[in-house]
Amino acid sequence: MKPAPFTYHKATTLSDATDLLAKLENARLLAGGQSLVPMMNMRYVLVDHLIDINDINELSGVRIINGRVTIGAMTRQRDILTSKKLAQYAPIFAEALRQVGHLQTRNRGTIGGSLSHLDPAAELPGLISLHDASIALTNKDGSRTVSMEEFATAYMTPCMEVDEILTNVSFDIWPHGHGYDFREFSRRHGDFAVVGVGSLMTLSSNKRIEKLACVLIGTDYRPIRLKAIERDLVGQLPSEDLFRDAGEETRQLDMLEDALIPASYRKQLASVLLRRSLLSSAQRATGEFNA
Repeated sequence: MKPAPFTYHKATTLSDATDLLAKLENARLLAGGQSLVPMMNMRYVLVDHLIDINDINELSGVRIINGRVTIGAMTRQRDILTSKKLAQYAPIFAEALRQVGHLQTRNRGTIGGSLSHLDPAAELPGLISLHDASIALTNKDGSRTVSMEEFATAYMTPCMEVDEILTNVSFDIWPHGHGYDFREFSRRHGDFAVVGVGSLMTLSSNKRIEKLACVLIGTDYRPIRLKAIERDLVGQLPSEDLFRDAGEETRQLDMLEDALIPASYRKQLASVLLRRSLLSSAQRATGEFNA
């Protein structure tokens, strides 16, 4: 199929893009186009104006300054995956992005596009939630920052106003040598995850869990941080029984259900994947823990 008729605009600066958004009605931004273009072709999305922001160089790149990572919204998923400096400080990004679509989609897809599309099973929103990242939204009058919890207001619905552009995400790096793990289950490689789990962990000098973050994707309209489990595990010694019990706690959560996947199956996956993810994070944090 072909998209409905629209007017094409190319913006070369952030100022150009915000000005166009402010004056044009029913306008959408074209970033990587890996989600928007198919939806336009199938006429799930009808736009009067399409604003191409691929030439806005100021929105691309990974920067690490004073212990904080900033990733421009137009940074391609492949560039995040292959970034050596990001791998040094936040290696979980590469581990998760290897599971995003296929090479061709990662070459074009952007972090800002994934966040704005906000598919419940998308890996990047989960990583942003896991790192307690700030999301910067900009219009011609200025910028504001929101958390992922604020950003995701409903199914595939971010809190962005019609004249706002997602410009970057930023987060504090975890201590050197922290444990990390990202894993998911999908029907075949490249498909959206049925359930995905990410975890970050640091251990104290006496090998107890000092800091922990864990997140679920694919189970709700937004990434779900498991804050109660995080609080319960801090101060505990890592063990397989401890992590099995943590996994079992996820069965108490309400989860999405559809024609193919019942909620009970997602709960089973969440329980098993969280246990395995925590085991892997603990192993990486110590180099000694036997998973």
